[in-house]
Amino acid sequence: MMARAISSCMIAVLSLVFMGLGHVVMAETKRGPVTNLPMPRFVSMKAAEGNVRRGPSLTHRVDWVFKHENMPLKIVAEYGHWRRVQDAEGQGGWMHYSLLSGARYVTVQEDKIRLYLTPNDAAATQAYAERGALLRLGSCVEEFCEISAQGADGWAKKSALWGVAASEVRD
Repeated sequence: MMARAISSCMIAVLSLVFMGLGHVVMAETKRGPVTNLPMPRFVSMKAAEGNVRRGPSLTHRVDWVFKHENMPLKIVAEYGHWRRVQDAEGQGGWMHYSLLSGARYVTVQEDKIRLYLTPNDAAATQAYAERGALLRLGSCVEEFCEISAQGADGWAKKSALWGVAASEVRD
């Protein structure tokens, strides 16, 4: 009888430990309830113009109109066919998913940045990009991302870009 009580107690303790660990893992890999994709995540605007609404339906008021095709946006919530997005300035609201694309773009956050030949501070400069420039995102390593726009390409420091997570690595 005593052995049965001990084993029941051990099972209860182990269950609590594993439930606690499961909670930690879930917190690190938050997923969207509709798409099961990581949250938050970056996307871009597919359309040249898109209404940003106060809530997730056509009956909600339009608060903003984003007017830049390929503008990077961060999805922070999902509800049905609607995604709650934020731009680089933190402005946003709800957009219909048909206006968004998985194609990745970034925007320059500093006045002027260098695009390097390789992902290295000592590399030669390929080109420059100015604040607000929309650039196609390619590969990313620890501190640099490969970007391109209008025939120019090179590696830029992640810290100067919005639309890519600081810890994100891409092939």
